[in-house]
Amino acid sequence: MAINLFSTYLLIFSTIAGVLAVDPDTLQDVCVADTSSGVKVNGFACKDSANITADDFFFAGLAKPGVVNNSVGSLVTGANVEKIAGLNTLGVSLSRIDYEAGGLNPPHTHPRATEMIFVLEGELDVGFITTADKLISKTVKKGEIYVFPKALVHFQKNNGDKPASVISAFNSQLPGTQSIAATLFTATPPVPDNVLTKAFQVGTKEIEKIKSKLAPKKT
Repeated sequence: MAINLFSTYLLIFSTIAGVLAVDPDTLQDVCVADTSSGVKVNGFACKDSANITADDFFFAGLAKPGVVNNSVGSLVTGANVEKIAGLNTLGVSLSRIDYEAGGLNPPHTHPRATEMIFVLEGELDVGFITTADKLISKTVKKGEIYVFPKALVHFQKNNGDKPASVISAFNSQLPGTQSIAATLFTATPPVPDNVLTKAFQVGTKEIEKIKSKLAPKKT
């Protein structure tokens, strides 16, 4: 009886995973990304199997906290196909997010993936906004998990007096990120001011002030 029940659950979970998968299924054991290839495909062309090495599947970049040095007080370190070539066609990736005390990962979306965070250290106020403009939010602590549905606007805020960090998992090899403020106010070419003033019901001076604060720092 227990075996039959387990088999039923396994079938259900396998079906759900197949339905929810974002990236296409692979048609071979591995397809290590050949980022130097000029072939344009949905993803990356495959490296010759004779040239595949263990390093194509390895990345040590999430082992230590990143150095936060920006105005929002957070740093995202990605572990996607651009960092791990072996992830090509596998439909998964990770990132690490480190937050200073009071740090914010500003409202943003991942157009190609659902995100699930696991809190490594600290405590965060997190939330996402549905298409009905409802905020779904919660405070999460060390060892807890929170899920942000695909493509919905979401954020994380460290309201504590100590640093915090999470590991994020995605069901895409390259989930993509669009930060709402940066997308609207630092796009190239720029979004016309008359679009932004109408959308936000403010004057041109306010729009220019926001643009100046969000503009990339010149080196």
